[in-house]
Amino acid sequence: MATTCAQTLRRACRFMFGRPGFGASGSILPSLCFRNAPPSSNGGVLGITGAALPQRGGSRGQRRRRGETVWTAATAAFLFFGSSKEVPSSEEELILLLKKAKLSMLRGELEAASSFLHAAVAIAQRERHQAAIIYTYSQMANLAYVQGHMTQAEKLFKATMSHMLANGTPEDDNAFVEMSLKLATMYAQENKTELAEHGFRFCLETLESKVQKLETTPADERTEADEVLRKDTHLLLGLCLDSHARYLAATKRLTQAAAHYRRALDICRQEQGPHHHQTLVLMSDLATILDMQGHHDDALALIRQAVDGGRVSGHQDLHVLLANMAALLLHAGRRDDGLRTYREALDLAREVDDGEAVRHILQDLDRATKTDPSQEEAEQRAA
Repeated sequence: MATTCAQTLRRACRFMFGRPGFGASGSILPSLCFRNAPPSSNGGVLGITGAALPQRGGSRGQRRRRGETVWTAATAAFLFFGSSKEVPSSEEELILLLKKAKLSMLRGELEAASSFLHAAVAIAQRERHQAAIIYTYSQMANLAYVQGHMTQAEKLFKATMSHMLANGTPEDDNAFVEMSLKLATMYAQENKTELAEHGFRFCLETLESKVQKLETTPADERTEADEVLRKDTHLLLGLCLDSHARYLAATKRLTQAAAHYRRALDICRQEQGPHHHQTLVLMSDLATILDMQGHHDDALALIRQAVDGGRVSGHQDLHVLLANMAALLLHAGRRDDGLRTYREALDLAREVDDGEAVRHILQDLDRATKTDPSQEEAEQRAA
């Protein structure tokens, strides 16, 4: 149940941390949503971290530092609000199609969204509008990712990234790294170990270096744009650490997974606060890893902090946190406490009408009530 609950919570949180990645259309940005789940409505305005296209004038360094925010705002204005000036009918049609696609995705009408995006990219290509091509390709890739069409998503992400590079976007641009992370995650799911490891390593090394450079400027000397970029990049690093930690855990490298989770948790606490939704999710995930390592007391102490924080903050997935704590209590041999906590989680899940969580909690509760404690302990040792 612990793993399933964590996955459920990740889907609710999406890609995690702050403004860019961990934030409104299908990206990991605007609000650290460390979850590398398929993009939802959490990310930046563009649904990719805000692809940075080259700006006219200024040095290359200026383009790299400002592009990620300037281009996002400018493109969003064009794509979703249009211009105060009259625009050609083809651009009006393009804007309308993209609006319809976005609305369809928010409604869960994915096939309709796909049709609108295909029509939009045809117009963008005909008009040779590079910003619109990049944006539309990224949305098509995100949509394919959500639908589970991984081969198609891979091709579309690669096409988007190719267009970005051709238009001068640097490889350390947050949008480029975010898409690289999605590809790495897809490769991990498909057991393409070498490609997954290479992708995760590229993302982590690129962001580590970028954060160091951004933080060389004293805080009191940073402009507002500088600080936004620093925070976005730091949160994206947290997302990468979180995503890689889950991959490491799945491949039984628990010590490395725990170290990554701790770093991700530190970043989330620093940038988002101790009671942020994702901070509590990361605490729960780290507790699960500690429990798998046999550190039951440490795991319980951490999951209790997460649950207590969830109660204080009104965490929307408190029932998931409680279900995870119930599983850890059972693993620690505290059967009565575990069953009681499962029942509390079940009541809350029903109260918020989370059908999937209700189903999983009922399954785990049924299994727990039927399993003899000594038999459960023996199974855990065998696993």
